[in-house]
Amino acid sequence: MANLAPGLPDGVDVEIDVDWYDTPAVVDCGQNLLRIGCPRCDASIDTQWWSDLLEAHGEDGFGTLAIEVPCCGAATSLDALDYDWPCGFARFEIAVWNPERLWFSDEELTVLGDALGHPVRQIRAHI
Repeated sequence: MANLAPGLPDGVDVEIDVDWYDTPAVVDCGQNLLRIGCPRCDASIDTQWWSDLLEAHGEDGFGTLAIEVPCCGAATSLDALDYDWPCGFARFEIAVWNPERLWFSDEELTVLGDALGHPVRQIRAHI
């Protein structure tokens, strides 16, 4: 993992956090999130609704990802919403702080997923 995230040139080290969760937790893109779309009616979903949802679940995570969207009332899943920047839900997370790079390539993600024995998804957060 260290060779995938060399750190900042001024000597700031890369920090890697690994977390396990009892229930699916949101892996949010932070301030990168500008729009959420409904997978049923294509309407924009108010980001305040999303913020309220995250606040309501806090540290406890989500017992289920099933929801009714506020725009049209359709039943769907949180992971099916159309996030303009990738967001996700996970019971396992590897967070890389100060990687001094942008996105990992598809090949790098495949290598990492193979090493972990499970496919991985990249969420780039602006906090």
